[in-house]
Amino acid sequence: MHARHHVTTALLVIILFAAPGCGYNDLQGLDEDIKAAWSEVLNQYQRRADLIPNLVETVKGYASHEKETLTAVTQARAQVAGIKATPELLKDPDAFQKFQAAQGALSSALARLMVVVEKYPDLKANENFRDLQSQLEGTENRITVARKRYIDKVAEFNKMVRYFPTNLTAKYLLGMDVKPNFTVADEKAVSKPPDVKF
Repeated sequence: MHARHHVTTALLVIILFAAPGCGYNDLQGLDEDIKAAWSEVLNQYQRRADLIPNLVETVKGYASHEKETLTAVTQARAQVAGIKATPELLKDPDAFQKFQAAQGALSSALARLMVVVEKYPDLKANENFRDLQSQLEGTENRITVARKRYIDKVAEFNKMVRYFPTNLTAKYLLGMDVKPNFTVADEKAVSKPPDVKF
């Protein structure tokens, strides 16, 4: 019985490789595209995180009594930094969800900070602050583009993993399964970057 199972598996492998459209190379290529798209998402999130300390310090110079808002931004940034965003994260929907939630919390904290800034015309006129505004706005736009590219690649990959006959190649030859993607709420956020105008 055990030998028969091996023969059946071997025949399946031969049939899959011989069958046109087995998707072996396409699946491998898409997997690499997803890794590259994910790396770009992480790069842009890191760029945003790197801007935050200077932003917080600049705001603190003009609005130090807005301690609660400044602390919320700093804590949200620390929460994001505490998540190891390795490629394995893409295989773990729960870990991906935690990462997504932490990035969302940071976006919300930054949005609240931007509302506070409106009360301080001297801060809005500060040259360093305006430079940070420009950099943050550009970064939010790059995050939007990078996440959209990732969403598209994962959607393409997940179709191949589910559709016949490439689903057989994905499951039996490559051990691949669908990858987690940003939620519908995140896709709406992707279509409209956060407003960081001061």
